[in-house]
Amino acid sequence: MKYRPISLIAFLMPLFSLAQETAEKGLDQKIDEAFGSATGWFVNFVFYQIPFGEEIKVYWVLFPLIIGATYFTFYFKLINFRGFLTSINIVRGKYDEIDHHEPLSMAGDPTPGDDVLQTMAVEGHSGEVSHFQALTAALSATVGLGNIAGVAIAVSIGGAGATFWMIVAGFLGMASKFVECTLGVKYRDIESDGTVYGGPMYYLRKGLKSKGMEGLGKVLAGLFAVFVIGGSFGGGNMFQVNQAFQLVENITGGSESFWYGKGWLFGIVMAILVGIVIIGGIKKIAKVTDKIVPFMVVVYVGAAIFVLVAKYDMIGDAFMQIINGAFGPTGVVGGAVGVLVQGFRRAAFSNEAGVGSASIAHSAVKTKYPASEGMVALLEPFVDTVVVCTMTALVLIITGNVTAANATLNDSQAILLTSGAFESVISWFPYVLTIAVVLFAFSTMISWSYYGFQGWAYLFGRSKKTEYTYKIIFCIFVIIGAAASLGSVIGFSDAMIFAMMVPNMIGLVILAPRVRKELSTYLNAIKALGK
Repeated sequence: MKYRPISLIAFLMPLFSLAQETAEKGLDQKIDEAFGSATGWFVNFVFYQIPFGEEIKVYWVLFPLIIGATYFTFYFKLINFRGFLTSINIVRGKYDEIDHHEPLSMAGDPTPGDDVLQTMAVEGHSGEVSHFQALTAALSATVGLGNIAGVAIAVSIGGAGATFWMIVAGFLGMASKFVECTLGVKYRDIESDGTVYGGPMYYLRKGLKSKGMEGLGKVLAGLFAVFVIGGSFGGGNMFQVNQAFQLVENITGGSESFWYGKGWLFGIVMAILVGIVIIGGIKKIAKVTDKIVPFMVVVYVGAAIFVLVAKYDMIGDAFMQIINGAFGPTGVVGGAVGVLVQGFRRAAFSNEAGVGSASIAHSAVKTKYPASEGMVALLEPFVDTVVVCTMTALVLIITGNVTAANATLNDSQAILLTSGAFESVISWFPYVLTIAVVLFAFSTMISWSYYGFQGWAYLFGRSKKTEYTYKIIFCIFVIIGAAASLGSVIGFSDAMIFAMMVPNMIGLVILAPRVRKELSTYLNAIKALGK
């Protein structure tokens, strides 16, 4: 009996040690370390850097995305430029009567797979979303932290010249976006109640099957579904809410803030708001994003224009820095590394062109011409990268805040760098930027929840039970993301987002001839309309 207390102490000592270690590191950090050691091989593979000389290293994912975008640009005869005005007219509704009043013969063949026709209008359904709503839903997933933090990191590393390569990348990405979103509509599934299921999972499976590659199509579709689910929980969820909380905490006083150490509370609030929206599906998401996205873009770009007007005498010099930096030795190397590498990892090229995610949102559009939505989608990289990202870069260059940065700048520091650039001209803008970041994060989360759910439904079925299971898990991850420091988990999710590019780009190249046929059909329909 007298030895029992000693035995008990001996038994409990390891537990005390574990508790102390957990307290020192934090449970989330311990989980993160364990997760990182288990998944590091995958992250290292996706983000493997190919050395070019002693100093230059480039992620291999750069090559298929840039080469693919360049190929599509020329294959479709510069559709990203010659189709620009037509795309704007489609969003304006100029050609809507083609979708609603033309005879069935104008709609093309039934969707490959013999399930449903490729239009809700023909099937007698009211449809899910308009061209404009589909565009804003997809933009809400891309316009966000990449435009604020990603640009600051890119310009810090690559200098002013990085801005030029960012613009070039945006224009090239328009072609990739056109191809994948056209395919998203062409090969989508439409349930009897009008609910749409679309995206790379479907055009990889059905499209490649029509090409005699059924086995390859199933494998690539399954891989994409797994990757998009993983990406939705991390980069499309936890990273967004984590960065939003850090900025809110900082702007409200840091360690003196009410929010200090209350990430879980911020996460609960965000999870409730996200849950309210995503339960309603793409229609509810679109109704929110078609109000939030234009508001965010107008406020952010408006502030940038105000800074540029206030510093109008420096605009000419800023553009000279961009041009000289882009074609000087430092600019070429720095621009490539700063934008096409740094921008890829966090902002997925800032617009996710070639990744395939946006085609999931665009596939829900009301149209019987797949190419019509492809043309709407090509506006997305223009708004996201060419306009919003360029505005951020110009503000950073003109205010001189880039010099304060370095290659080790992380996302939180980069947001504060951009905030400081605006604050130097608009003293109260950090508060506006905080609201914008929270809205950016919120809109990104609700759109990515839809992307992830589509992958989930593809793998586990379309029942209400599977739907609500996914959405509950997604909301739980919102809370975890705000409260925890899960760098490896988010890094793994980033890797999954970039991994989506592999099966997607294979499908895009193989199915490009189908897209060209759809484009010809739609442009002929517009000519027949006489507008």
